[in-house]
Amino acid sequence: MRSLIDIPELSVEEIDQLLKTACDISENPEKYQNKLKNKKLATLFFEPSTRTRLSFEAAMLELGGSVIGFSSADSSSASKGESMADTAKVISCYADIAAIRHPKEGAPYVASINASIPVINAGDGGHCHPTQTLADLLTIYREKGRLSNLKVGFCGDLKYGRTVHSLLSALSRYENISIVLISPEELKLPGYVRREVLEAKNMDFVQTDSLEDSLNDLDILYMTRIQQERFADYEEYLRLKDSYVLDTKKLELAKSDLCILHPLPRVNEISVAVDKDPRACYFKQVMNGKLMRMALMLKLLTENRSDSADTCCEGETVEDLYCANPRCISTTEQELPQKFKLSDDKAVYRCIYCDHKATKKEEK
Repeated sequence: MRSLIDIPELSVEEIDQLLKTACDISENPEKYQNKLKNKKLATLFFEPSTRTRLSFEAAMLELGGSVIGFSSADSSSASKGESMADTAKVISCYADIAAIRHPKEGAPYVASINASIPVINAGDGGHCHPTQTLADLLTIYREKGRLSNLKVGFCGDLKYGRTVHSLLSALSRYENISIVLISPEELKLPGYVRREVLEAKNMDFVQTDSLEDSLNDLDILYMTRIQQERFADYEEYLRLKDSYVLDTKKLELAKSDLCILHPLPRVNEISVAVDKDPRACYFKQVMNGKLMRMALMLKLLTENRSDSADTCCEGETVEDLYCANPRCISTTEQELPQKFKLSDDKAVYRCIYCDHKATKKEEK
């Protein structure tokens, strides 16, 4: 592996090794303080971020390296129309590794196939967020002592929630995982994620719109924010934004050892009063995110790797198909070919950049 764009690129063995390294970093920080001395991380954040950007930067600094980059597209040449491909080639001249967040789905993948350095996807639109998933897995492991035999509830925005999609994909590879999907009808888990992750792996799951009815036997509750930035219709956002609020009263229905997670930022979906509950683990997630990003950068920069670009998702051109997803990088990137891959069940073609189902041109 040369880059990390999506969580399935990591084997269970690689995830387990990252967990082990992160735990060792936590216990023996002095052992790692110069591991990446003279290495430079470029943080290219084309949309706002607090935790992810700062945790990457803190991770590199604590490993003895340094950081360059930007925190807004307005302060980069993207504001002048520079393509992601060109940005990746330029940053490869300055840094040893790059972390990229972008509102266009598939942008970090395009960067990875054009860069000569490792690229880490720090979140691309509503697509995926693999390093947040690594933080989630470490938190579950440290709180529960295992990543199997768990009942996990996901609540809120399951349609656009890239953290939800990535964590479901990761958990699908562990034994005896039961899933409860809690959302309003408008924000249900996308059908392709349900079919290609939950159903394809024969996972036990239920879909419901009631948080209260789901709390009593959950081991993990993963709360999510209703994301205003993913809505084209502001009125629809206002109607849905208060769909779920976890408070101390509702927590009376939950197990005493429930682990409450949230990728943050929180708006009002978790009451501040819940922060005092020992079951609240979302600020522990923040620390665990830094530890896992340290472990990941160590892996990408110190292990033997191919000098050629990753080719796991090369895809193919299909004459009568195109990607109709307006959030896909293929809609804006200069001369980027539209390419597709067959889904795992061989039933449909999906865009290699954003994973959306391909559309026939006659339907355009």
